Amino acid sequence: MQWLDPTPDTPVRDGINVREFTLMRGSRAITGVLWQGAGSKPGAPLILFGHGASGSRHQRPIPYLAESLVRDRGVFALAIDGPVHGRRQVGEGGRKAFWPEWQRPGSAEDMVADWRHTLDAVQALPEVGAGPAGYWGLSMGTIYGAPTVAAEPRIKAAVLGLMGISGPDHYRPLVEAAAKAIACPVLFLMQLEDELFTREEQIALFDAIGTSDKRLHANPGLHPDVPVEELRHSREFLITRLMGTPEPRTAAFRISE
Repeated sequence: MQWLDPTPDTPVRDGINVREFTLMRGSRAITGVLWQGAGSKPGAPLILFGHGASGSRHQRPIPYLAESLVRDRGVFALAIDGPVHGRRQVGEGGRKAFWPEWQRPGSAEDMVADWRHTLDAVQALPEVGAGPAGYWGLSMGTIYGAPTVAAEPRIKAAVLGLMGISGPDHYRPLVEAAAKAIACPVLFLMQLEDELFTREEQIALFDAIGTSDKRLHANPGLHPDVPVEELRHSREFLITRLMGTPEPRTAAFRISE
């Protein structure tokens, strides 16, 4: 793992150590960032962040969530660039570069391997240790995140959403199978007027998620219009599952007729 000087888009905050890195997996470079605070002790939870197709490892709201979790909860936070994004940019980057990359068979498998290799390397750092991991990723963060959560038993809770059973022919059965294999608690976020993925596609993905400990939060608005309160709730969802004792799942309360 090679630690780098901060880049122009690296946010600097008092009391938070933001460390840029490059990690090699064979000939494939993985570029990312690790957040650590004064209260982040070895063995504390590590939360992985996957960004959207138009952004990079520093795409909003990732820095906001990572900084608040590190500062207020003493965890670690980790984000890596997508396959053609950030310091791995190809061509114009963003969605224009992502669409053809998504069409490539093996794209999801490569990102799953990137995430698992990075998790191995970061948890091997003595200052981080092998605490429980969580995952937060919407849109492209779910395109690659759902298969990662399914494949990685160290991930104990996940926030997914803004995505459905959709995409290239080779990808749709892959993400459906991955969803069925997810066994950890999941919070799924959905925008009712999403212009990229239909309600039916998103609900189909939520329905496919294998764990019984799942919940769906749907809000009005377009794809990028996730309410701030949902972001805060997603943060607390991960913390509760990784650090607290969640309330037991019980039978639904039925209103008397």
